[in-house]
Amino acid sequence: MEKAHILIVDDEESIRTALSDLLKQNGYDVSAAEDGYKAVEKVQDGEWDLALVDLKMPGLDGIEVLRQINAINPNIVVIIITAYGTVESAVMAMKAGAVDYIMKPFSSDELLIRVEKALEKTRLVSENIRLRQELAEKYEFCKIVSKNKGMQDIFRLIEKVAPTDSTILIRGQSGTGKELIARAIHYNSLRRDKRFIAVDCGALPETLLESELFGHVKGSFTGAIVTKRGLLEVADGGTFFLDEVGDLSMGIQSKLLRVLQEKEFRQVGGIKNIRVDVRLIAATNQDLEKMIQDGKFREDLFYRLNIVPIHLPPLKERKDDIPLLVHHFLETYKQKRNKNIRGISPDTMDLFMEYDWPGNVRELENIIERLVIMSDHDIIQAEHLPIHIAGKRVCFSITAPLTNKELKELKKQIRAKAIENIEKAFLIEALKRCDWNVSKAARDVGMKRQNFQTLMRKYKIKP
Repeated sequence: MEKAHILIVDDEESIRTALSDLLKQNGYDVSAAEDGYKAVEKVQDGEWDLALVDLKMPGLDGIEVLRQINAINPNIVVIIITAYGTVESAVMAMKAGAVDYIMKPFSSDELLIRVEKALEKTRLVSENIRLRQELAEKYEFCKIVSKNKGMQDIFRLIEKVAPTDSTILIRGQSGTGKELIARAIHYNSLRRDKRFIAVDCGALPETLLESELFGHVKGSFTGAIVTKRGLLEVADGGTFFLDEVGDLSMGIQSKLLRVLQEKEFRQVGGIKNIRVDVRLIAATNQDLEKMIQDGKFREDLFYRLNIVPIHLPPLKERKDDIPLLVHHFLETYKQKRNKNIRGISPDTMDLFMEYDWPGNVRELENIIERLVIMSDHDIIQAEHLPIHIAGKRVCFSITAPLTNKELKELKKQIRAKAIENIEKAFLIEALKRCDWNVSKAARDVGMKRQNFQTLMRKYKIKP
């Protein structure tokens, strides 16, 4: 670990020498200044992690030095040293921006503990800034892998709306990247330094979801042993992403509408209105217009959510992105798994381009990760692919020449058998991924549960 750079500011030479010796012996890089003016010069000319500043000095006193340090570089943490240990001086120092103060005389151990605690704070701040920068860079629109014209139009749209507070409804099949787009909007918005909180409305039962969203007061229901803040309150100032908003009950829809209209809500069992400032982004793979006709979704809520509609095309409509995505995921997972894989064969890429990807980008990513894990070769070949992508070779023998009609019928049978094999393998793989939970598997592949169950019955698949 790199040595922390500490600046000592004190007009007494004996104090400067003693502190310098102590801190150097404990592994710190130390410099000293005998007055406030020289201290400010050193701060302007160098990089510092922490400054120990005496409160009472001729010329510039410690509080003024502290203010100037904060003006030059607010990331430098300052500890005030004082022999005048009054409450007033401590309060003044903390209000001016000091992280701590220490009174003379102090022991070596006490000083070292205070210094290490202060440096830990600056490390945490620096780490937080670094992580935020990484997230912001990760979700830059130019980092989202696509050269498809339709997707490029979407990027231009979200670049325009990201800095606003407009409510956004993202629509598209399961696995098309709706949450990725929502996060990109957040990290390119004015709320990027606040929280992004995502909730899958289809993953929780109604009562639990209501408590998660809005919170509850102690004793409001069995098991409510403490008052709990809802995630909407936790997200105050930031962005709230509601995935699969079509799964919300009518009761929760009403409360969500109040949040959008009045910026307030009540906890479960509560009587006090809680005000929040959140930007709402919703997503769904369902036909909300049809749900409105069927009385399953509120029309007024739909219009509140659909201020800026974004439709993400399925992967089969943006096949020009498949080679880009394949190479992107291949690079990601071979580094993550420390595998020496140079690429995939042309035949494999052809099969990827022919497949319709009902699970969209998520399915493609899962397949690439699996291939990287399982492969013992430096080039991924077609025979390494799952049966539902590679297809199944149908072997047959011909004892006599076929007529055109017979050949046409044979081709029809082969195609039908191949489709059956693909559909059956597709269902089984989806169920395995979701621990044989039929509802989750249907959502994962972007199908209605009823249609998914119909195919299961067709192929006699039992969960």
